[in-house]
Amino acid sequence: MAVDYAVIVVYLAGMLAMGWWGMRRAKSKSEFLVAGRRLGPAMYSGTIAAIVLGGASTIGGVGLGYQYGLSGAWMVFTIGLGLLALSVFFSARIARLKVYTVSEMLDLRYGGRAGIISGVVMWAYTLMLAVTSTIAYATIFDVLFDVNRTVAIVLGGAIVVAYSTLGGMWSITLTDMVQFVVKTIGLLLLLLPIAVVKAGGFSEMKAQLPTEYFDPLGIGGETIFTYVLIYTFGMLIGQDIWQRVFTARSDSTARWGGTVAGTYCLVYAIAGAVIGTAAKVMYPNLASADTAFATIVKDQLPMGVRGLVLAAALAAVMSTSSGALIACATVANNDIWSRLRGVVGRGESGGDEPHDEVRGNRAFILIMGLAVIVIAIALNDVVEALTVAYNLLVGGLLVPIIGGLLWRRGTAVGALSAVCVGGVAVIGLMWHYGILANQPIYYGLLASLAVYVVVSLATPPTDAAVLAEWRERLAGRGEPAPETPDQDLAHPSPAGA
Repeated sequence: MAVDYAVIVVYLAGMLAMGWWGMRRAKSKSEFLVAGRRLGPAMYSGTIAAIVLGGASTIGGVGLGYQYGLSGAWMVFTIGLGLLALSVFFSARIARLKVYTVSEMLDLRYGGRAGIISGVVMWAYTLMLAVTSTIAYATIFDVLFDVNRTVAIVLGGAIVVAYSTLGGMWSITLTDMVQFVVKTIGLLLLLLPIAVVKAGGFSEMKAQLPTEYFDPLGIGGETIFTYVLIYTFGMLIGQDIWQRVFTARSDSTARWGGTVAGTYCLVYAIAGAVIGTAAKVMYPNLASADTAFATIVKDQLPMGVRGLVLAAALAAVMSTSSGALIACATVANNDIWSRLRGVVGRGESGGDEPHDEVRGNRAFILIMGLAVIVIAIALNDVVEALTVAYNLLVGGLLVPIIGGLLWRRGTAVGALSAVCVGGVAVIGLMWHYGILANQPIYYGLLASLAVYVVVSLATPPTDAAVLAEWRERLAGRGEPAPETPDQDLAHPSPAGA
């Protein structure tokens, strides 16, 4: 394993070096949080693909392939579909808004402050996303170094927190590009063909496994529909994804770069399912499907290659973890803490931004990172935690966000009501049906939609001046207004600030 260890150590050292380099670039709030909104097509495509394809997509995707065959690709496939939908229909408009968070978009659209409520919902989602990604380090480092779970989480989490805190989005962008290349080589170009060959080829796989393993819908229609609701729609509204859209330097970069990344995700989904199916042929009686990835890597790959593929898995986990971490810290600082204090920093039109904004956001990344590591050590059920996060995100925020982008009659009171009713409905239904049940997201989303439409139609339309500013910003003609003291979403201001 000495060669494998060397590959991993070099990779981790490179991540820290890029964090140090990114620190020298991040001199303003815009540079630190959204890489100065200057990423071109190549870097944008690589980084956005890196963040959506994390440990769940890699280790979990292979596990679903082991359990269900080719139809196990659907979870990651719906992530790719969501990224394609976001890129084609919404990304250009989102990038033109020149905001930092989803809540700021809601403020601009509805003429008031989204308040702490929407910020807390988004913060909970990004926090749990970062936690579940951090827990995945335990699986990888256990294979690498045979260390216990706590040490693995601290080791992996500390590296991500270090480079994210140092350089913010610039460091994360640079590391994500490396991680994207490593994942492509390790998973698609090495592990995929080796796994198929070791399993005897597709003909042998078909001979050894039941026919349902090669049924594209074998995982079940209801499961696929639930994946669409949670992951496809979740891609449309997550702060971690939007914050990457904000880094694009132009409309075309956001649209076409995201389309390339979404297409890459579809290929990645199929590759993971095929690898898992091959693992089922070689190891038909594994105790847990989630161990399929680690088992096939440890037993079937030659030294050096094994280290590179494990580095690819580590890259997948780190990219999602770092993206979720900076999103969590951004929301915590800009949407919650600043509003609790009644202080909001100046917007991008306010001239040169003070360096203490960078220090403040850097401090929040460090604080949130330490919290993520502690929670990851204490938490055992990763699937339930992530399900709660996605249910709250989609059930509470999908309708107000998409409604704001598509329906001009939507109002501030309608949006706030939808957030509250959708969030409470999801929590109550999870308590009644169980966290992993499908009903909470179905009924919670319907309740949010119904309340949004009814309350919006029953309340006065959004002020014409607010909508005019909104349209100007969507068209890329308006400038971000200087931020003003907090206002509640339910009390819109004529200025729309």
